[in-house]
Amino acid sequence: QFQLREAGGGLVQAGGSLTLSCAASGRLSSTYVKGWFRRAPGKERELVASISGSGAITNYADSVKGRFTVSRDNSKNTVDLQMNSLKTEDTAVYYCGLAPQATLKGARYAFWGQGTQVTVPS
Repeated sequence: QFQLREAGGGLVQAGGSLTLSCAASGRLSSTYVKGWFRRAPGKERELVASISGSGAITNYADSVKGRFTVSRDNSKNTVDLQMNSLKTEDTAVYYCGLAPQATLKGARYAFWGQGTQVTVPS
């Protein structure tokens, strides 16, 4: 059974940093596209960052560009999200997702983790 499991959420003051990690287990290629999504209270889920199967290409939402960095280790089948200069509006449940393809173009996410809460109090 394929699973994605996030870790690293918590409460952090504005301006602080946090790193989320997502570990994948099961019978799916470690070189598929992975992404980080978030859902804030009362808002739609949004794609925050994504990374191609090789790790060579990354995309970011405008709201996090320059502050968040996504990286992956295919030997460990993990993907991380380094979040710096956190703002109150970054408060959300963050989810790791996987799209069963190697390239970012037209990625369709089919697997999700349970999510981890990130809270940046005002």
